[in-house]
Amino acid sequence: MLGPVILAASRSDRMRRLISAAPVTKQVVDRFIPGETVDDIVPIIEELTGRGLELTMDVVGEDITTPEQAAAARDAYLALVDRLKELQLGERVEMSVKLSMFGQALEGGHELALANVRPVVEAAAAIGTTVTLDAEDHTTLDSMFAIHEALREDHPQTGCVIQAYLFRTEADARRLAANGSRVRLVKGAYKEPAEVAHQQKHEIDKAYVRILKVLMEGEGYPMIGSHDPRLISIAQELARKAGRKPDEYEFQMLYGIRGEEHLRLAAEGHRMRVYTAYGTDWYGYFMRRLAEKPANLRFFVRSMLTKG
Repeated sequence: MLGPVILAASRSDRMRRLISAAPVTKQVVDRFIPGETVDDIVPIIEELTGRGLELTMDVVGEDITTPEQAAAARDAYLALVDRLKELQLGERVEMSVKLSMFGQALEGGHELALANVRPVVEAAAAIGTTVTLDAEDHTTLDSMFAIHEALREDHPQTGCVIQAYLFRTEADARRLAANGSRVRLVKGAYKEPAEVAHQQKHEIDKAYVRILKVLMEGEGYPMIGSHDPRLISIAQELARKAGRKPDEYEFQMLYGIRGEEHLRLAAEGHRMRVYTAYGTDWYGYFMRRLAEKPANLRFFVRSMLTKG
């Protein structure tokens, strides 16, 4: 399986330098990360919302080593909120954050991350939108869920992400589905040991369906993070069986992947949200996109061979 190899490369400084220096890299990265600044991304936001889609915005950058960098990450999201307010798109565009970017891995990181993310959640609420806490590797999840619970005391619309490949996730889903939270279910994109996570695709897919059934039958708001046509079809059937209306769940897909499917689902009356990342520290995000889907890797390699 190439996925674990690519994920290992995502943590290699040597591979970062090699891939970043390749002449074709920027062209290919732009497929998944269409800008470096808020100004770059505004036309994308306007185009996608104008076509009936909703968005969740991610300012990429997880390699935080100082409290000052974590504060800068907070400020980058606050600048995004300001721009969304100007655009009057708060109801159409939410934000996704990785707590590692807010200092979670630093000394005193749990408290630091909570202190940095809270003003972003408050600013988002003030313009009518919200924040979803992205899941990272399994060692960070207890902290993430605790921060999620703390934020929901004042802002119950704050969402979180759960990952189907982890053994713990079905229990997490039952707890979250019972308390009315917004939950995005994804397969998972980090290299996890066999002691804590399924390793085979078919096992991950089966876990995904089991967990999605829990979410659909619960009291929360499920967000289906998948590009898999089979899982999308299953999600629609589970929603029907659970008696959910089209505005009581949503699909989420990455910018740059299956764009026509985004529009098809929206045209059919589904809520369709596009996960759109921007920023300069793109390497880790980009490598996980390659690891998730072999077609993404083939696209990158083909581009390097033909245009490098």
